Formats: sequence, C-alpha cells, structure tokens
Amino acid sequence: MRPHLRGVAVRSLLTVAIALGAVATDRAQISRPPLALEPLGITGEAIFPAFESWGPDKNGDTLLLLGYYNRNKNQELDIPIGPDNRIEPDGPDYGQPTHFYPGRQHGVFAIRVPKDFGNRRLTWTLTANGQTSVVSFWTNPAYWVNFYKHSANANEPPVIRLTRDGPTMTGPPAGVALTLAGTVGKPVPLTVWASDVPMRERDVEAELTARARATSPAARAADAVAVVGDQIIGIGGARAAGAAGGTAAAPRPDLTVNWREHRGPARVAFAQARIPLVTKGNPNIVAESSTTATFSVPGEYVVRAQVNDTSGDGGGGEQCCWTTALVRVIVK
Repeated sequence: MRPHLRGVAVRSLLTVAIALGAVATDRAQISRPPLALEPLGITGEAIFPAFESWGPDKNGDTLLLLGYYNRNKNQELDIPIGPDNRIEPDGPDYGQPTHFYPGRQHGVFAIRVPKDFGNRRLTWTLTANGQTSVVSFWTNPAYWVNFYKHSANANEPPVIRLTRDGPTMTGPPAGVALTLAGTVGKPVPLTVWASDVPMRERDVEAELTARARATSPAARAADAVAVVGDQIIGIGGARAAGAAGGTAAAPRPDLTVNWREHRGPARVAFAQARIPLVTKGNPNIVAESSTTATFSVPGEYVVRAQVNDTSGDGGGGEQCCWTTALVRVIVK
C-alpha cells in the first residue's frame, strides 16, 4: 500500500483544520481547529466539513468523497442548503447533508466531476452555532484511493441491494439510488440485502474460530438460528438456546447497516438505526436487514444507509471499504 494512504484519515482532519479559512462576520466567529485529543463539546461547537478522498467509480468517472466532524456531543443540527451550507462554485447544492449527527461521520456523500476536472477546486462552507468552517478540495494526488479494493489487504466494500431483485451497489454514494413514497406517521419499510468478501487476514482467524466453534454446542445453536437457507434475517441482538438450556450470544457481526437522516424538513425516527448482520465470512450468503422510518411532517427526505464490514467506520482510517446508498422518501 502506498505510504500516503495510511495517513488519509489524519490528513482529512488536517485538511479541514488547515482550510478552515473562516472569515469573521458580524454574526460569525472564526472557528478554530480542535486539538488532536480534545474531547467533544456538549453544544455550541462548530461543524468541520472534511474532504476525505477521491478516485474513479466503476464507470471511470471521478468521485470526490466528503464527510464532516460535528464537535457537539449532544447536539444534532439542521442547516438548510443556502448561505450557511453551500458548495461553490456553481452551487450551493451538491448533494451535501442538511442534518448533522454528533461526532465524525465518514463518507457521507460524493460529488461526481468530469474526467477533465483537472486542478479546479470546490469549497464547502458550513456555519453552525455562529461558527463558520470552510474546506477547499480538488483531485489532490495525495488523497487518491481505490474505493473498491484495498491495495494492502485486498479488502472490498460490501455489495448491497435496496430491492430484492434490484441492481447491486458498492462503494461511495453517487446520487439517489431509490425513491419511496410515505405518509406522515406511518412507518416506511427500509430493507438492505448485503454480502461481503472477507479480508485476507481474516481467513486464518476464521479457520481458527471455526475449529473452536465446532466444539461448542451453544455456538452451533447460535449459528443455526442466525442462518436461514442462504440468507440471514437482521439478527440485531438475537440469542439462541444452548445445549444446557442457557443462552448464547449471537455471533460477531460481519456487516453492520447504519441508517441516518441525510436531509429533510424534520427529524426521522428509525425503528432500528443500527443492524448487525452475520455472513460467517461466506461471500455467497446474502444478509437481509429490515427497519422502518417514520416521518412527522410532509416533505422530501433523503435517508442514508451505510454498510460497514469489520474494518469499521472510515475503513479503519484507509477510506476503504464500506458502501453507502441514499434513499429519497416523498412524504405526504
């Protein structure tokens, strides 16, 4: 793996810090970059836009991947597209979020740019709690990544579908993948089908684990209820009876589906926002996860499904490998 890729996550935050470039106005103070180990604030802190990486998609087009760092521990913010949430030039709307969760959020959206984009730059400006943060980004060679295969461990992002027989998706989001209709107060079903090829280094671990589990009746029982045919139904927290009548914890998840609000006129209530799935390292097993989203006011919403493998949020700092899809919901 190229040495520069190991520091992508750190450089992403450094890019944010260096490019804050906030211009003080009569209503906005200059936001300062946080110290490396500084804890989150409770409320009243800034949100830092983060340029994370860029690279080609499956069609050869160029994608610029962005996320953000909300320094507020207990404050979710809504910042509409406009003067306080804009990407320029030719914006202000490039598909960025308007709802911001606390903490570091990776790979939230991607911007597709022409192959001849060259050294042109875009700038994302966010004003939160009276503090303005700015990041400029372009096809900086140091931030190039392969979104679809890690060069060191051969890890690949999960493959997902949003409908049972629909097209497969993998890697960063590039526009809205599915549009649904909903009614105020009535739960809207959200389903993800996902599979994954495990990382190279997990092969030995999986073999050792399989041998250990072969001697554990309780673990075998847990597997038996987790797997149904060639699919696994969202097991989130499932437990199985052991041989002696006790309980056994569900197997360690191979995939995790995380639902988030991306845009909308009001908060979205997810029945289960985080759903663990088990495929036992078998790329041929398709795991199904289901939840619902309930909307309190009419309007157009976008919700985000982020599917992580065991490398976790941000791919463990390497910007690979996870898959994100955006779903539009028109609520009446």
